[in-house]
Amino acid sequence: MPRGDRHCHEPPGREEQLGRGRGGPHAVGGAGGCGRGGAVAHVPASQGAEDRGQGHKRDQAGGVGAVWSDPDVPGERGSGGDQGGAGGEAGEGGQLPGKKVSPYIAQLRNSKPGVPLISPPPHHDIYSIEDLAQLIFDLHQVNPAAKVSVKLVAEAGIGTVASGVAKANADIIQISGHDGGTGASPISSIKHAGGPWEMGLSETHQTLLANGLRDRVVLRVDGGIKCGNDVLVAAAMGADEFGFGSLAMIATGCIMARICHTNNCPVGVASQREELRARFPGVPADLVNFFVFVAEEVRVGLASLGMSSLDELVGHVDVLKARDVALAKTSSIDLSYLLTYPGLSELSSSARIAQEVHSNGPMLDDALLRNPSVIAAIEQGKVVQLATPIVNTDRSTCGRVSGAIAKRHGDSGFTGAIGITFKGSAGQSFGCFLAGGMNIRLIGEANDYVGKGMAGGQIVVVPSKAATFEAETATIIGNTCLYGATGGRLFVRGCAGERFAVRNSNAQAVLEGAGDHCCEYMTGGTVVALGKVGRNVAAGMTGGIGYFLDEDDTFSPKVNREIVAMQRVVSPGGQEQLKSLIQQHAELTGSAKAATILAEWDKYLPLFWQLVPPSEANSPEAKAPAAEEEPVAALAA
Repeated sequence: MPRGDRHCHEPPGREEQLGRGRGGPHAVGGAGGCGRGGAVAHVPASQGAEDRGQGHKRDQAGGVGAVWSDPDVPGERGSGGDQGGAGGEAGEGGQLPGKKVSPYIAQLRNSKPGVPLISPPPHHDIYSIEDLAQLIFDLHQVNPAAKVSVKLVAEAGIGTVASGVAKANADIIQISGHDGGTGASPISSIKHAGGPWEMGLSETHQTLLANGLRDRVVLRVDGGIKCGNDVLVAAAMGADEFGFGSLAMIATGCIMARICHTNNCPVGVASQREELRARFPGVPADLVNFFVFVAEEVRVGLASLGMSSLDELVGHVDVLKARDVALAKTSSIDLSYLLTYPGLSELSSSARIAQEVHSNGPMLDDALLRNPSVIAAIEQGKVVQLATPIVNTDRSTCGRVSGAIAKRHGDSGFTGAIGITFKGSAGQSFGCFLAGGMNIRLIGEANDYVGKGMAGGQIVVVPSKAATFEAETATIIGNTCLYGATGGRLFVRGCAGERFAVRNSNAQAVLEGAGDHCCEYMTGGTVVALGKVGRNVAAGMTGGIGYFLDEDDTFSPKVNREIVAMQRVVSPGGQEQLKSLIQQHAELTGSAKAATILAEWDKYLPLFWQLVPPSEANSPEAKAPAAEEEPVAALAA
């Protein structure tokens, strides 16, 4: 069951056993997966991957971020997934109502209790197949032992998309049919979005074969797999692996009431209310029995075909035939394209599954991890300072170093310090998934996704002293920086591109300007902009605070006020926070703009706007002194 997702329980309880090895899918040779909220941090890594049952972790449109610096993932041979779509909410995203965000769920999702959590439908770091390839690269970088899967909705044209995904170096392609369900989906999406998994799987398998790509990926199918016969049909159509969601939930007590979003689930599966959770009937043995009977049905079906294993069946669509059903509504349906036998791939299904994880090849991080000083810092908690050149082909720099730290120390156990100064032009995803204890400085500029998913540490980006442009107005980092960050600090002497700090959960950042959609879907942290920003600021922002300098009175029309309030910085806590961050920015970057603001603080403070979502309205940084509350409220209105 996806913890931190649309319908999950609080720990610890017998329901947790559904995803754990002593009674869940691992007991029968399967793998459980967590949802977009990540794994449960309190489960110790020493229990091992099989016992924890978190064989698959997801990074997707919700941008949860630190999933990939989770102590229990890097170094374990699990898998990670990018959800390109789900059959039950194809391209439409989902939302967890605020009343279901308990303190525990808020902790998992790096948010605050009671705040609605939105999974924006588009991926803000994926606007092309090249962007997807970069995300897959990032995930392989932070954990080179984990396979990366990409989930696609079954629909017309999926074969072409799947070919691109295979070329983007994914290890697994997951085809999701429309019969699946998710507690985050509108009922209209559940009923009308996506297509049958049979259509998507068949097209994908045939297209990959035709393009010579079939043996590069494992095909997984889900979204309405209900029994052993479905497994047999899916295998014949080319599937290597099979996912059970709704039926596995039903086997453990779900009654498909379709009221997940109301917090009133009658059997306590999708509720945070204690009196309803007490009704939860699930026991791990029920799930094990379900899979045992599915396996038995598969065994009987294989025997009837004269086959001894699923390996022999995979891709043999010639064993299938269309049903002869005399119904007017189906008489004109031509299923021949589903039953076209395209031949077999060179590798068997089990050989594809057993293939090594796709590699990123030699990287700058590999050289860093071979450095004796870095090894001593990670293993013995030493302090190290390094300097190295960087070029724009050096991508996802420090991601693998952070993965090595998380593998050994977890999220917060690293007591050493690694400081690295890079000089040059950094490639994409500089400082992605940065771990606490890492302090990296870039003298030059960086491409997109700086600080993506960073969980701690510090990133400083400043232009070269030889630069001829004005630093405070030049764009020196790219788009979608700080996406999904759950901690750490970012200081940029210059401007960022579009979608800065989208889905930022807890990071602090100071920069001198940004493009459109700054602070979009932000749920925590602090952003300070000392210069101009683009339109649609704070769209969907439900947490955190933003400070924006408005010297020419042009900022107000750029703010999306559907959720946030806009006010001057009148609280002592807010003024202290703002000034402290600007001071740090000036010290770390040598920013002339920051120095000017600090030197004339009384002049510049009234020019700052503070954006405050409802969840932060009573925080010390946003709440005005009693005597000033009324005028502030009037201004916000």
